[in-house]
Amino acid sequence: MRARVLFFGMLKEVVGRSAEDAEFAEGADLHSVFETYAARYPRLREIARSIVVARNQEFAELSTKIEEGDEIAFLPPVSGGAAPEPPEISVAGNYYALTRQAIDIRAISASLLSGAEGAVITFEGTVRNNTKGRPTLYLDYECYESMALKTMAKIGEEIAAGHQIARVAMVHRLGRMLVGETSVVVIVTAPHRRAAFEAALEGINRLKKLVPIWKKEHFVDGEVWVEGEWDEHVSVAE
Repeated sequence: MRARVLFFGMLKEVVGRSAEDAEFAEGADLHSVFETYAARYPRLREIARSIVVARNQEFAELSTKIEEGDEIAFLPPVSGGAAPEPPEISVAGNYYALTRQAIDIRAISASLLSGAEGAVITFEGTVRNNTKGRPTLYLDYECYESMALKTMAKIGEEIAAGHQIARVAMVHRLGRMLVGETSVVVIVTAPHRRAAFEAALEGINRLKKLVPIWKKEHFVDGEVWVEGEWDEHVSVAE
């Protein structure tokens, strides 16, 4: 049985590749897939508690059986030449996108408005000039793009169901980011400010723990993949 296996962030450095097509036994599950690679690359077992597995762009339990043609992704903790511009999606007036260009916050906000809103709340995350006093030169962001957009849309749908809001937008930059640049934006419109504030806070918090985006931070004296924490409801490889 053949499947496509993807590695992101620090994991692609551990295994020395970003993707490969591999053969697995009939009836294999995600746990056995992980064990196959952990046997070849012991470092994976050492950090298994931090690794999440996805099947066909959805988070999955290790007991999940795989099928012919599956796409399996090993995901490290989220933080979160010219390349093609990533995709974007609009769902029920909500907007989700990944981009390698500067985020046009004003245009996105305007696109969400219908005239019935009394509040527009924008969270804008920017690149700091240091981490714990260590001077930062720049960040590099990479992403499991198709899964990231689906996850952002799901988060937007769920916070809209949980708060009295109108519309949501989530946009994240990819590629190289310099100090002071905006890396992520969450915009919420609502009839009243309290719901908009609460939904925006929940949106950015969940984005940072669920959306498969990773960053490598480059310092004057070195570089490191930044490890965050997966949401408590996501199963890890251990």
